[in-house]
Amino acid sequence: MSDTDLTGRRILAIVTNYGVEQDELIVPARHLRDRGAEVDIAAVSSDPIGTLVGDKDPGESVQPTLTLAEADPDRYDLLLVPGGTLNADSLRLNDTAIGIVHSFTSSGRPVAAICHGPWALVEADVVRGRTLTSYASLETDIRNAGGHWLDEPVVQDDTGTWVMITSRTPDDLKDFLGRIDITLASA
Repeated sequence: MSDTDLTGRRILAIVTNYGVEQDELIVPARHLRDRGAEVDIAAVSSDPIGTLVGDKDPGESVQPTLTLAEADPDRYDLLLVPGGTLNADSLRLNDTAIGIVHSFTSSGRPVAAICHGPWALVEADVVRGRTLTSYASLETDIRNAGGHWLDEPVVQDDTGTWVMITSRTPDDLKDFLGRIDITLASA
């Protein structure tokens, strides 16, 4: 991963309060903050976020900085959508979260989603004609939503009016975060 200076960049991560994959939230937040970016974590409520490791083992507890309802998407340069099966399945049913996705994509700002996180992009109907990756079990959902799915560590699609960065699993975080760094530094 690079040592790119991201001072002045603002990132919004959106999650539910239970079931987010620990490393898909904590590692990117730490990485981006270490490079000078401001990272806000918006959850459904202000209660602590219960992360999971491997979708089953309890992980670290994370305190959100604000709720989804309090988040003003216009204040941020990039949207981060971590995975975790339970988190992503609940997040895609949250109208406020989907509204945040629409705010970013309609204004041309980048969205980065990992693992099951692209479910929110499918629900927002923003993957049609786009190329992306995800956890393998989302392949059919992405194809049914009109997207082109690839089995690669990270995929960046900038064919539309906004940049979409996607990745498969926590094993791909190095590539995922490197691509986020480049995108934020060039914005």
